[in-house]
Amino acid sequence: MSRIVPIFLLLLALAGPSVDGDDRYRLADLSLRVRLSDPQISPDGRSIVLTVSRPDAEANRWLRKLVAIDVGSGNERVLTRRGGARHARWSPSGDSLAFLARAEHGSQVHILPMAGGEALAITTAPAGVRTFTWSPDGATIAYVAADEAPPRDGHDTSFVVGSNHYLATESPVMSHVYLVGATGGEARQLTSELNLATSFGPAPLSFSPDGRHLAFVPTRGLHSGDADLTAVRVVEVESGEARAVTSADRFEGSARFTPDGTRIAYAYPRDGVAANLDEVYMAPAAGGQGRSATRELDRNVSLHGWLQDGTTMLLSGFDSTRRALWLHGSATRRLDLGEVVSFGGVTLGRSDEIAFIGSTSVRPAELYYMASPSSPPKRLTSFHDEIAGRQLGRTETITWQGPDGFEEDGVLVYPPDFEAAEKYPLVLAVHGGPTGTSTERFSDLPQLMAAEGWVVFQPNYRGSNHRGNAYQSAIADDCAEGPGRDVMAGIEAVKARGFIDAERVAVSGWSYGGWMTAWLIGRYPDAWRAAVAGAAPVDATDMTALSDLNVMIRHCLTSSPWVGTRYQEYLAQSPIAHFSKLRTPTLVMSKTGDRRVTVTGSYKLFHALRDNGVEVEFVAFPGAGHFPSDPAGTQDVYRRWIDWLKRHLDQ
Repeated sequence: MSRIVPIFLLLLALAGPSVDGDDRYRLADLSLRVRLSDPQISPDGRSIVLTVSRPDAEANRWLRKLVAIDVGSGNERVLTRRGGARHARWSPSGDSLAFLARAEHGSQVHILPMAGGEALAITTAPAGVRTFTWSPDGATIAYVAADEAPPRDGHDTSFVVGSNHYLATESPVMSHVYLVGATGGEARQLTSELNLATSFGPAPLSFSPDGRHLAFVPTRGLHSGDADLTAVRVVEVESGEARAVTSADRFEGSARFTPDGTRIAYAYPRDGVAANLDEVYMAPAAGGQGRSATRELDRNVSLHGWLQDGTTMLLSGFDSTRRALWLHGSATRRLDLGEVVSFGGVTLGRSDEIAFIGSTSVRPAELYYMASPSSPPKRLTSFHDEIAGRQLGRTETITWQGPDGFEEDGVLVYPPDFEAAEKYPLVLAVHGGPTGTSTERFSDLPQLMAAEGWVVFQPNYRGSNHRGNAYQSAIADDCAEGPGRDVMAGIEAVKARGFIDAERVAVSGWSYGGWMTAWLIGRYPDAWRAAVAGAAPVDATDMTALSDLNVMIRHCLTSSPWVGTRYQEYLAQSPIAHFSKLRTPTLVMSKTGDRRVTVTGSYKLFHALRDNGVEVEFVAFPGAGHFPSDPAGTQDVYRRWIDWLKRHLDQ
């Protein structure tokens, strides 16, 4: 057993009411966290199935099970504990439930009869099933599965490298659409020349209302860096004949038929510019020019379905420091979500009922239900009652006038015993992305920090996806300087409130938050008492050459650094440009097998700090992934993060 697992076991044992009267949110309380995902409303609207994951301390992993929640009573019924159960989908009639679960060859589609009986696998894909959907009549399952890797020829293990990440050890393979009867049988391959999945995941499938066609968004390449080379395609189910829907050849995603089958809705960045926000575009199903259907909303939105009228869309997106739901048709209306400030897994029922996994500022994720778009959300589960009963930090949105004319915002989390007349250390927790948003939702790390007696500031900055296209796209070709000035302006707004000890300010973040941390401690070297840089991509050229994103056009990286004069521009906008000025004691953390943000950046930051005589510690977590996902690894990250800040802020 590893050293980390016993730590987690100890924390699990300590979880519960404190014997010394301290009921703040502490590291031990992480063992009480439950992960909820992918709610699906039954066709009759009486129950909601979702995936519930709990930490298994002994095995150091998350145990998933499918659970049905009765809408009327909130009663919970476990449907299956089969290994790795996920992606549950009701049959159109509601008499069975299909889901993915581990089998002999990866994940396979299983069918569970709701009248009783065991779940049976109906697919035998050699490399496993990536995703699936029901046909409208419930007779067929369409699924995506990858080809088997070609056999190696003796000792010949070489492969041709394309636009892939630096950890690749073999050539990628194609993924195709297959059809199989809902009772099993031989599967029929529907596509052959279109790739339906990359390392980022499979393309969702959408049947036309009459079941005669499938819409999806394949890629023109196999490598991870080709993942933006996408365009909507429609394939005829009977013949397998595929055709293009639009004339675009990249950036399109998440295609689905409209209720009348005449059009296809899909995600597309405004005007085809990668740094712009995503809008819902519509194109004729028979083919033709796509046009934005959500331009006037000016928010980065996702489509979750149509109401019964067949024309009103249910959309979600960030709006200021909350996540919002809108009805968008002849008019646009934001729904009243009450105390819910953030959510995920939105699903729409046949009678316009809505379910989602929601969070408030003082309660982690629970299942919520709205009987109609005009009804208030009703919380159906109480998985986190014990955490909600802790003494938590108050959360507040703060706004300020930023540079370049931007109105900006962020979130403050106060210590539970906060007194405005006192002076407190300030700790920044910078969000990643950069197209993310800090919201008022309950978040583990800020609450753990607030419990230490620190004011926690989660700043948003240009590139965040919550204030419209002008704000989000302002990060293009301005990866660091502009966002950095936004953050520094936010700090001054917090200090102006009078309760911050200006001599005890720390900055921290993971991923792009780590990038921003590395940039800020070099660009503003006198501003900080301590720093924590997690998975920090300190060199933009590493991102374009080594990451799984590599040559994709996105965010602020809009062209190759190896053409013309762009190399010097890339360096100037990378944290390494200011490494000679580093003087902040810094904890560096990274996964060794991170293909998104290569561990090379952490090595560069570590050596730059050490060579400049700055106190530094570099902690690596073995294995793949962008952040430790196992329960013990997550706790270890947070423990080290907080201990480093305590060591320097409490002096």
